[in-house]
Amino acid sequence: MLFDFDGVLAHYTHAARLTELARVAGCTAARVDAALFASGLERAYDSGAIDTATYLQRLGAALGCTIDETAWIASRVAASRVDPAVLALVTSVAQRVPVGVLSNNGVLMAEAMRRIVAPLFPMLDGRVLCSGALRARKPERAIFDRALAHFAVEARQVLFLDNLFANVRGARAAGLQADTVHDARSLRRVLRRHGLGSAC
Repeated sequence: MLFDFDGVLAHYTHAARLTELARVAGCTAARVDAALFASGLERAYDSGAIDTATYLQRLGAALGCTIDETAWIASRVAASRVDPAVLALVTSVAQRVPVGVLSNNGVLMAEAMRRIVAPLFPMLDGRVLCSGALRARKPERAIFDRALAHFAVEARQVLFLDNLFANVRGARAAGLQADTVHDARSLRRVLRRHGLGSAC
């Protein structure tokens, strides 16, 4: 079973992330937003077009300061809220089927996840795939093909859960079973639909 991260395993608040980075940089959240998103820097990193060192160097240069991995991870932690009920469901399901994460994020996000969903580690060690590492983004066919190759499984054997239907549709086109979830209640419902209700 493959889970999306933002919107499924954790709820992401964009404004909180900008505020934290602005605090570190001593600037406005609007300036951070421009440096990361309006510039296309974040998308380039999420797509694997640039590595972490280049990404952080360019971000720091745009903000007139140094943004290191620690500060970046701290901003992601500040922007993330975890529902213990979701973590309990994932932990329960993992006792029956292998689980992993497939997320549209740069590779540094894999380290941030260790702090955001700490109870799921070390269970998820080696089982977190980010688009930056795979050099493709959901809902592109390539990212699902590369994830399947990483886990050495056939598409029909995988259930993929995402909060965006566009990504669910992309997974289905690649041959995976896929469904939309956005909280513990919808996750529980989908697990039951796929025969995993007794794990909930």
